[in-house]
Amino acid sequence: MLVSGPLLAPDHALSRALVRTLPDSVTERLSDLGNIPVAVPVLVLAMAYAARRGRPLAAGAAGLAMALVPALVIPFKEWTGRPGPLEPWAAGYFPSGHTATAAVAYLGAALLVRPYTRRAWPTAVALVLTGATAVGLILRGWHWPLDVLASLLLCTPLLLGVAWVSRRSRRRSSG
Repeated sequence: MLVSGPLLAPDHALSRALVRTLPDSVTERLSDLGNIPVAVPVLVLAMAYAARRGRPLAAGAAGLAMALVPALVIPFKEWTGRPGPLEPWAAGYFPSGHTATAAVAYLGAALLVRPYTRRAWPTAVALVLTGATAVGLILRGWHWPLDVLASLLLCTPLLLGVAWVSRRSRRRSSG
């Protein structure tokens, strides 16, 4: 069980200062943005759009990234066995699966859609939705701040892979 270390004291202090600073009804809605039935359909629509526009490899890379989220998150949860901020008797909070789902779904969708808009709004919207999920999880007390940060770091290579395939497929489809 990974429940000690130099980063945990500041993590706990920050969490204690933040938890329940907004009403639960607000933070629950924000954290719900990372639920699979909410986030994944956004990615599926972006995948369908990219595939229809001639970029099936980019769409497939985004789908593969989403499929890899549980393959990365679940083993870490089992290995660390970290309890939650409001549920010290429960284990498996590190890293945050909701944050990982939100990041890969929303940012993956932005990577697929942005080439067709030639504007930054898809990325901005994806960052806001992912950030709102993370904030909701922390402020509600469902995750420690390090749980959320770890998820974002875990998802970075997945999203870099999607970005790489997306750039390559965009060059091929325009060339």
